Amino acid sequence: KLLLPAEGEGRNAVFAAIVGWDVHAIDMSEKGRKKALMLASENKVSIKYDVCPIQDCEPTENEYDVIALVYAHFPPHIRTIIHQKLSKSLKPGGTLLIEAFNKTQLGKKSGGPQALELLYSIDEMKSDFAGFEFIEATETTIALSEGEYHKGAAEIIRIIALKK
Repeated sequence: KLLLPAEGEGRNAVFAAIVGWDVHAIDMSEKGRKKALMLASENKVSIKYDVCPIQDCEPTENEYDVIALVYAHFPPHIRTIIHQKLSKSLKPGGTLLIEAFNKTQLGKKSGGPQALELLYSIDEMKSDFAGFEFIEATETTIALSEGEYHKGAAEIIRIIALKK
């Protein structure tokens, strides 16, 4: 069972459903939900997709095998609260996956927030997910080609961690 917070238009959710995951997506955009459900229908899969601001959602404790935060950037005053809430919804031994823009992405035209406080560092993520065993936590440069606003070299962090 996979949770995808801040899922947007559902490309990750639909891909995961195609390869066999039971997917629960959350986002604050009704328009994103409609696009995601249309994409799921076109691909003959189903996904659960709730519309709610992530800070207001209350996922069930110990429900998910995997949580994937894919470019899910939150303001610092709610980031840690959201991450702790999401941690509780992951089963013990469950996997946390994060791919997010690094603080060194600031000023680049390849996407991501253009406010330093909305970009992440590995140390911030390790602090937010302190009860996890970090299998991988890396900073790297990738080439994005995800449409007009996400194209070019991008500075990201990638994390794989297990809930203890």
